Amino acid sequence: MARLLEDYNKRIVPELKQTLGRANSHSIPKLQKIVVSMGVGEAVNDRKRLDQAADQLTQLAGQKAQICKAKKSVAGFRLREGQPIGCRVTLRGKRMYDFLDRLITLVLPRVRDFRGVSPKGFDGRGNYNYGLNEQMVFPEIDPETVTNTQGMNITFVTTAMTDDEGRALLRAFGMPFKAED
Repeated sequence: MARLLEDYNKRIVPELKQTLGRANSHSIPKLQKIVVSMGVGEAVNDRKRLDQAADQLTQLAGQKAQICKAKKSVAGFRLREGQPIGCRVTLRGKRMYDFLDRLITLVLPRVRDFRGVSPKGFDGRGNYNYGLNEQMVFPEIDPETVTNTQGMNITFVTTAMTDDEGRALLRAFGMPFKAED
């Protein structure tokens, strides 16, 4: 069993029941999935960049990355409908908790000038989005093999109904939010 999953069941659920004032443990918010995506705009000109980004995403997520294609043609970007433009991985279950554990304990402390993640990345329904500027903060990525740094977006999808519930859930997992002013 993943360390954070066990921690969720033993410590976080009772803590959130107390904090949110709920008696039923099934009404406590939980993490459904984590989606890690990379938009590779240079893939329009160079397909190798997309393949390299997909390989690196596969390494850091532990499962094969899915190639995403453009939904619309945009003449200004020289982009045609159906052209490969990015990649993503959807993590659930044990892999999701392992990824979250590595993100909180290993990756975020390695980010340059890190002072906490912004508490404003919630969407109004308890889901949280966070962006990283480079993939080399992950220990799985060998910096000598990286030719192009690539940013990524990480989306945490929860069953929380409000941003406050989602924030309480992620804070209980150990997500280091900045102090709100």
